Amino acid sequence: MTTLLLRNPLPPSLFHFIPSINNPSSFQSQAMASFSSSSPSSTPSTEQQNQNLDQNKLSHVLKYHNQTKHHFNRYARGPHGLDWANQPNPFRRYLSSPLLPLLHFPTDAAADDDDANAPLYNSLFHSLPSPKPISKTTISKFLYDSLALSAWKSTGFSTWSLRVNPSSGNLHPTEAYVIAPDSVESLFDTPCVCHYAPKEHALEVRAKIPPGFFKKFFPLNSFLVGLSSIFWREAWKYGERAFRYCNHDVGHAIGAVAMAAAGLGWDVKILDGLGCEELKYLMGLHVFPEFEVPSRAVMGKFPEIEYEHPDCVMLVYPSGTQGFDLDYKELSDAILESFPKLEWKGKPNFLSKEHVCWDIIYRTSEIVKKPLTSGDRFLVDPFQCSGSYSEGSYKGYSVRQVVRKRRSAVDMDGVTGIQRDTFYQMMSHCLPSGCQPGGKQRRQLALPHRALPWDAEVHAALFVHRVVGLPQGLYFLVRNEDHLGELKKAMRPDFVWAKPEGCPNELPLYELLRFDCQRLAKQLSCHQEIASDGCFSLGMVARLEPTLHEKNVWMYPRLFWETGVLGQVLYLEAHAVGISATGIGCFFDDPVHQLLGLEGSSYQSLYHFTVGGPVLDKRIMSLPAYPGPNVDA
Repeated sequence: MTTLLLRNPLPPSLFHFIPSINNPSSFQSQAMASFSSSSPSSTPSTEQQNQNLDQNKLSHVLKYHNQTKHHFNRYARGPHGLDWANQPNPFRRYLSSPLLPLLHFPTDAAADDDDANAPLYNSLFHSLPSPKPISKTTISKFLYDSLALSAWKSTGFSTWSLRVNPSSGNLHPTEAYVIAPDSVESLFDTPCVCHYAPKEHALEVRAKIPPGFFKKFFPLNSFLVGLSSIFWREAWKYGERAFRYCNHDVGHAIGAVAMAAAGLGWDVKILDGLGCEELKYLMGLHVFPEFEVPSRAVMGKFPEIEYEHPDCVMLVYPSGTQGFDLDYKELSDAILESFPKLEWKGKPNFLSKEHVCWDIIYRTSEIVKKPLTSGDRFLVDPFQCSGSYSEGSYKGYSVRQVVRKRRSAVDMDGVTGIQRDTFYQMMSHCLPSGCQPGGKQRRQLALPHRALPWDAEVHAALFVHRVVGLPQGLYFLVRNEDHLGELKKAMRPDFVWAKPEGCPNELPLYELLRFDCQRLAKQLSCHQEIASDGCFSLGMVARLEPTLHEKNVWMYPRLFWETGVLGQVLYLEAHAVGISATGIGCFFDDPVHQLLGLEGSSYQSLYHFTVGGPVLDKRIMSLPAYPGPNVDA
């Protein structure tokens, strides 16, 4: 083992960007001073401390968050360069486990008689279609439209795959499992746990479950989908910040699963009363050897670093299902009693020959592991439709056409704009509570946010560049209106908090400051032009430290999941109106907070995003997802 060398810090960036409001010189000097260095986050006070919260765990989580921030004069710790010889294999396989091939479908719904009447993408936000029965066909469609490969790309001597669910750096740390409580004709002859192999679009049978095991817990015609993360895949490129990116990807996968399920008339909800221990056995992840975390970042051969961390399990069930009681303690006892005794098949393949262990990732993942919370209730919330302000903006695509043609833009053209009403329509689908006349945004009831069982904790600070009819400037979308007063007090007093012209009353969007913010958006997103050359970009601002106080430290990854679900909506909305989008994981954290006037750790920016007209690279050839080339990339 050798101690890891760190990359050299970059020189600080200096720029002038913000116009005056009340006091030009003071506002400009404050901004310049704050952007020249980072300010430390406050530590939690004794008065605010939850008696049931382990203060050491909270301190560690905040330490991880602060340690993995990017600054103008240095980036978070990461590899000195990319070790291409040890780039992780993006495809996990359980060698020697039975492989069950799934069905394939054309992306163009018109070419598929069965899908000729498939629901349009935008129709799902108003109501879900009648639920389809569980069958080999519907399970195949569900996975094909959520977690499968979407294309292969090739240029020169390089070939790589793309997936329906996006991933930071296209590294795909997220693995998926299907836990079928019942047999499925022509697919399973008995309840089982299967790993999804996206390259093959097939299910690997890991273990068979005794018949009737789940029947007393879940409604008829339902099944479970589990997600896990291989941190090494992201850490190979991004170092210590990779834990953030892995959880972004979990959120994107949750959003992808929820949208694909909705197209089949199915609803989705995370079973968040279960703890990591139950999830580990439910997905068969206990077969991985324990990883002993070193005391510092080191390089060497650590095959055990390729283990899968259990993230969540979702129940997929027919829409319109009435509420049912789920006893989490009884379910936990059943899982922990029976699943370790199952005959688990298949040996996980190795992903790299050598590794780098960024120790703080693994220590943090242990600290934020959620225990069983048996007092939680599983709530089946009524479906809440979203606002309808500019339905004509959508191009008439089916769900499959949108989700399978989604791509991450590499560059924006700096020219394409959208209409103001189109922007308002896109923002309406970002709201957790949908369209409730007279109601407030808080509970996550609308698609696909309803998969998350907690109240919304993430907002959006928007940099508007090219929205016709809307002045350039800084805007704010409040996704939990209980936070509005707190946000106004926490942010700059110069902000006007005015409703933009033509903005629907039920859309809690506010103009903060008018100015040309293109250069600023670029600087804040690690000097990337993609943040300034689109129609708009944004930073997702989470209520961080108070949420960890009130709901415990396991909410830390869940806040990133929420940003991932929101990012998935933005991806799909962009493609549905004929443009493109991409997530931005690299941004200068504290300068974003200082722009907004935020101090301490109460509110933190967790994820950036940009939406606009893409620049297509004609040198890159696109190939069909299936059958693909025989490469692991």
